[in-house]
Amino acid sequence: MNKRAGKAVEGAANGVPPAGNKPVGRGVKDIAPARLAQLNAGAPATTLTECLAVDYARLMQAAVPEVGAQALAVMRADAAAGISRRMQRAALILLDTLGPQAIGRLQAHASDTVRGWACFMVGALPGMSVQARLDTIRPFADDGHFGVREWAWLAVRPALTAELETSVACLAPWTSHSSERVRRFASESLRPRGVWCAHVPALKANPAIALPLLEPLRADPASYVQDSVANWLNDASKDQPDWVRALCARWSAGAATAGAKAATERICKRALRSIGA
Repeated sequence: MNKRAGKAVEGAANGVPPAGNKPVGRGVKDIAPARLAQLNAGAPATTLTECLAVDYARLMQAAVPEVGAQALAVMRADAAAGISRRMQRAALILLDTLGPQAIGRLQAHASDTVRGWACFMVGALPGMSVQARLDTIRPFADDGHFGVREWAWLAVRPALTAELETSVACLAPWTSHSSERVRRFASESLRPRGVWCAHVPALKANPAIALPLLEPLRADPASYVQDSVANWLNDASKDQPDWVRALCARWSAGAATAGAKAATERICKRALRSIGA
């Protein structure tokens, strides 16, 4: 995540959604009425600003008209609430009115916001094992849209952190997935502090719990994954700086090839940015 988008994500409690590597762009008020109408009718957003501009009640009426007037009234009443609350509220409404079988339908929708609602439906499903929840969220973790990928890990993070050791074990195979998006999810979903999410006290106290996820990614060729691993370690450095320094020193000394060395050096440099070597 670039610095500008990251700052925007950190302001999510005030209504700013996550955006991966996408720039913030112009203000919501700068979006042309015709384009805004497209977004509210179900067109995918192309920037963070467009993500912010979507009217959830209008989009829900267009995408899922059978939810009914009462559900739409709830979404209108929540229009000024933070974006995460509105995403969760929309997911609960859709689960209540359509049931979990609607997740597949929403997953196929053109709107990234609608697919984001489906992510939060997955996160809210009761009684799922960690493995089953991860299997269900994986297509969203590999979505082509930057916003949906962020919604995916945010939606299931509470369930993952509630069963931390099981989640680490279930995510470990994702670190060798052919898709860099899936590999990135394995790191991003369990950052100790993260962005726009509750901290994980167990990882703040003992970041080594996540080594089965971090070690396989220490020389990942994709900058998308490298940035996530570096941010994970930078999170950890706020509470366990000596552990992060020691880990980075070991990784740097063990890089076997030029490509691996460059990737590891980039990760470690970014990981140590708050505390220095």
